[in-house]
Amino acid sequence: MQTTAAVRGLSCTACGESADLTARRCPDCGAVLVVDFDADAVETAADCHPFPTGATVSIDEGATPIVEVPDLADELGVSGVTIKDEGHNPTGSLADRKLSLAVTAACQAGADRVGTPSTGNGAQSAAAYAARAGIEFKGVVPTRCPFLNKAMVNVHGGDMYVVEGRYPDAVDAFGEGDESFTPVAPGHPFRIAGVTALALELLADRDSAPDAVVHPTGHGETVVGLQQGFTLAADAGLADGAPRIYAAQPADCAPVATAAVDGTTEPVPVEHPDTIVGPLEVPDPAAGTAAVEAVDASGGDGVAVPDKAVLQAAVDGCELGPEIGATGGTAVAGMRALADRGTFDPDDEVVLVNPVAGSKEADLLRSHLMSQGL
Repeated sequence: MQTTAAVRGLSCTACGESADLTARRCPDCGAVLVVDFDADAVETAADCHPFPTGATVSIDEGATPIVEVPDLADELGVSGVTIKDEGHNPTGSLADRKLSLAVTAACQAGADRVGTPSTGNGAQSAAAYAARAGIEFKGVVPTRCPFLNKAMVNVHGGDMYVVEGRYPDAVDAFGEGDESFTPVAPGHPFRIAGVTALALELLADRDSAPDAVVHPTGHGETVVGLQQGFTLAADAGLADGAPRIYAAQPADCAPVATAAVDGTTEPVPVEHPDTIVGPLEVPDPAAGTAAVEAVDASGGDGVAVPDKAVLQAAVDGCELGPEIGATGGTAVAGMRALADRGTFDPDDEVVLVNPVAGSKEADLLRSHLMSQGL
């Protein structure tokens, strides 16, 4: 596999063992793998990109804006709040950073077809990057996946399989049949590496490292990638510290946040998930254990917030700053709940990650407003 000089291989988040670059899980213990970067070879944020530019399947993802939200900072009594707006990626979500690298890794391994189960955004993104690479794509999504995601998978030339039920039903159906494809599913080490790049970019946006980052969490792979990226930046001398990471989840599907708050190492799968925030309705997260460990290592915590608070926070967020949907609203609601717990100091600088463009979740926000008679 053709990689950049900073890549040493893959390492296990649980046992620390090394693995071949083509592995998707630790061959020794089955835990999540991450790309092992050599901090001495990282002099800029660009150096942590695992593949050479010419060898990367890219649609110019990344370089997303970071927007100051001073009114929210005043409301919550902190020095500053900014939103890293990942909705500006090519297909409108943070998934583009992940699938660019996962599809690249698959192509370098000789794949001519990739696939993933998804709540929606991951399938849309994977279809776009597979099309860019000139290979085929199979996506399996639950019936509640938004129509926009389903339609765009087909528009990008991908095969869309819709399964009755919720996300776990899509996971169960994903491996069925005799079709041959290379998985780029959640928990893939190069999906996590896409978020490592986000962490370094976020730090490069600023004069100093923020004190805290609040991220809406589903599978937990973004939390793992952020913690790895912040640690790498500090080790490489690119940042003056690593921020605390807070995993925000909807209260009715919060396995990572609950485990972090309770101080347990293993998230307990949610038996009956039921949240309006579809992208975050992941009852058994692929990188859940690694995410809890990452939150703990950063000095952060978890926070679970009810759907009603999430929807109101999304509307408030759109009025105060960039367009965000219910997924991004989970970060705003999470920060409010954390502030109520006394988590932040008055001089704290806090970054919220908006993983999905607000326009992709407009129906949810409109329904919320209509329920209020607006």
